[in-house]
Amino acid sequence: MRKLLHYQAVLVVLAACAACSSQAQTPPQTAPSAKPVRGADPAPAGATRARIQSLVGTASCASDAECRSMPLGAKACGGPESYLAWSTRSTKESELGALAERYKAQRQAENQASGMMSDCRFLPDPGAICRAGTCQLGEGKSNAS
Repeated sequence: MRKLLHYQAVLVVLAACAACSSQAQTPPQTAPSAKPVRGADPAPAGATRARIQSLVGTASCASDAECRSMPLGAKACGGPESYLAWSTRSTKESELGALAERYKAQRQAENQASGMMSDCRFLPDPGAICRAGTCQLGEGKSNAS
C-alpha cells in the first residue's frame, strides 16, 4: 500500500513537470500594438535627454533658492525614471519643461513599443540644493518645479 502511494506521488510530480514544460514551450502572446503617445517625437529619447543636459549645463547657483528639481522620463508602470537638478539662474523653466515633457512622451512610447517592464518603485522628489556653486539633488527637501 505504501509503495502504491509512493508511485502515485511520483506520477503526480512527473505529470506536473510535463505540464510546466509544455507551457514553457508555447510562445507568449504578443500584446496588440500600442497607439503612439501624443506629443511623442520620432527622434530617439537619448537625443532629447542630451538636449536637456546641454540646456541645464553646469547648473550654477549662489543659493538653494536658485535650485530646482525636475522629474525626467517615464517608468513603464508610471512615475519618473529620475530627477534632474537645475538652476533658475541659467535655465529657462518653460524651455526645460517642454523638453522634459517631450522626453517623457518619448520614453512612454518606447516603453509601450518594447513591452518594457519596470520595478514600479516610487521615486520621491529629492529636491535640489546649492552645493559648491552648483545645483545638486538633495535628500528630500523638495524645491520641485
